[in-house]
Amino acid sequence: MNPIALSLLAFSMSTDAFSVAIGKGASLKNPRFTEALRMGVIFGSIEAITPIIGWLIGRSATSFIDASFIDASFIEAWDHWVAFVILLGLGLHMLYAGLKPDNEEQEAPSRHSFLKLAVAAFGTSIDAMAVGISLAFIEVNILLAASLIGLATATMVTFGVMLGKVLGSLIGHKAEMFGGLMLIAIGGWILFSHF
Repeated sequence: MNPIALSLLAFSMSTDAFSVAIGKGASLKNPRFTEALRMGVIFGSIEAITPIIGWLIGRSATSFIDASFIDASFIEAWDHWVAFVILLGLGLHMLYAGLKPDNEEQEAPSRHSFLKLAVAAFGTSIDAMAVGISLAFIEVNILLAASLIGLATATMVTFGVMLGKVLGSLIGHKAEMFGGLMLIAIGGWILFSHF
């Protein structure tokens, strides 16, 4: 696989995470660059690990004749459903938090928990696992591919959070609802694009 193809692959794997980062950034109270970078590192790390896991599954499948059912098509048959359910759940949680009637206006958080970020990152990186399985059957340096995917995702998420900060300041206290709707829309888009 040539460097241009690897770069395009890395960029395409980061687009879902970029969209989620915009919603996450919009729901934060004035996120700083360090928080955006933290989110980028979390998303980028998970996005870099999943193709390696997929590649290992693909390589092990080639070792066992009876394990031919473990291929990219198996994960591709379910990845969009898993991503949809995870992103739908997170999105509904954010919508509920934004719609919940309170006597006092709740202040937006200054950062998201690691667990919430990791779940969202995993939801957007399942397709990278299927790509990793596919890469096991061609000549490619998986560590280089995974590093490029992780770097592209970290960069795009960091930028997305800062872009979300601008959007959050424009839409004000409804940013949590906007973020939830973004997650649901991304989950729906992932599901729809596989049909």
